[in-house]
Amino acid sequence: MMSNIHTAAPTVPGERQRSLDVLRGFAVLGILIMNIQSFSMISAAYLNPTAYSDLSGANLWVWIVSHVLTADKFMSIFSMLFGAGVVLMAERIEAAGGKAGRVHVRRMVWLFLFGLLHAYLIWYGDILVAYALCGMLVFLFRRLSPGKLVLAASLFFVVPILLYAMSSFSIRYWPPESYAQTLRSWLPPPDHVVRELNGMRGGWLQQMPTRATGAVFLQTFLFLFLVFWRVMAMMLLGMALYKWRVLAARRTRAFYVRLAVVGLVPGLLIVGWGVERNFAAGWTMDYSMFIGHLFNYVGSVGVALGYIALVMIAVAAGWASKVQLVLTGVGRMAFSNYILMSLLCMFIFYGNGLGLFGSVERVQQVLIVAAVWAVVLVVTQLWLSTFLYGPLEWLWRTLTYLKAQPLVAR
Repeated sequence: MMSNIHTAAPTVPGERQRSLDVLRGFAVLGILIMNIQSFSMISAAYLNPTAYSDLSGANLWVWIVSHVLTADKFMSIFSMLFGAGVVLMAERIEAAGGKAGRVHVRRMVWLFLFGLLHAYLIWYGDILVAYALCGMLVFLFRRLSPGKLVLAASLFFVVPILLYAMSSFSIRYWPPESYAQTLRSWLPPPDHVVRELNGMRGGWLQQMPTRATGAVFLQTFLFLFLVFWRVMAMMLLGMALYKWRVLAARRTRAFYVRLAVVGLVPGLLIVGWGVERNFAAGWTMDYSMFIGHLFNYVGSVGVALGYIALVMIAVAAGWASKVQLVLTGVGRMAFSNYILMSLLCMFIFYGNGLGLFGSVERVQQVLIVAAVWAVVLVVTQLWLSTFLYGPLEWLWRTLTYLKAQPLVAR
């Protein structure tokens, strides 16, 4: 058994698929554009932009552009890449005579524990817990044909649409106390806002009630209502794209151009239409929490596929080679960089750092995103100039394969 584990070693840098690393680097950087709102503002502002701070002039346009171009798009890409990675890892281990299931379970267990630490000690918006739980299940689908994977992805994807539609229909029948409680989460009263501001501007222990409450909500109710179904759908779709060699930049340019057009044009139109509809409805909870949310839920998948197509075109053509080299490094250290960005934002916004929580407008958030990116790029280049893997990638691989992995090139 142990010999199989040792034979089925993780991919070394020279064996990695560059297109996957470029796309992964692109996605992990892009995720911050929307996550910055969760780091810097009260939790309600992430879904309801009218819940906190100024939403006019330049701030309004920053929100519109970031929502249309980034909300759920980069996370969708990252989820697809995770699904592709499950198939890739299983293929390599089984080809080497190892037992992919045992390695995969250990890998997901450790990811789950890393996610819990991230969520409760740093930032409640963690996605790693969801990836670990979905990853346990999605592994069972790895041998399906691409067509069956797309069918399964569609079935998972449609569940939240039905749940949101039923919720919207049933809202008129809710008990008054349930309606009032949900409304407070959508548009918090002043005392709730002050409590969250004071908590996150305080010391690390003072932040814990807000962080723990947010993490529990995301890992229980929201996970079962939305996140599980969405992440499973994107992972399954990623498996199909991997098997079709879409993510390897091996399809024709004409194929990728068609995918970009078919994804981006309707995707952006649907998301943009949703922005118009939500503002027309006044961002009321009755409309925007449910039906108003579905525009971006659906349209974001098309936009994500369009982005994938454009990146694959660039990789295949060798365009912007220096940018691709930078993104490759960021992608190789995606796990470490995801946590690094959380630590940097924790320092910038929370009370155990600069304490800017709730005082940074959306226009200023763009500048902070750029600054965090700059730090990530510098750290990545310095680290990979000496080491084979990012620090967390190395630790995760070591724990998964039950053997210390090489960290410095021999």
